[in-house]
Amino acid sequence: MGCFDCFGKGGKQVQREQDRLASEEARAKAAEAAQKRQEQFEQSAAGRAARAQMAATAKQSANVNNGKPVLKWQMG
Repeated sequence: MGCFDCFGKGGKQVQREQDRLASEEARAKAAEAAQKRQEQFEQSAAGRAARAQMAATAKQSANVNNGKPVLKWQMG
């Protein structure tokens, strides 16, 4: 049986390559579907509201205290 050991090894390598290609294709399809869902969300009312809220939060946090302490203590 030692003479025929090498015949089974090529099949494993081919199977690994097929699995790798199938996995790569599945990842590409998943990325495409995620991109489509993201675009649909951005066009929806909830997506527009979320974007507006993030913009308002960023604007508010940029103008809050300009590096000065929020609470000022006075000794009196």
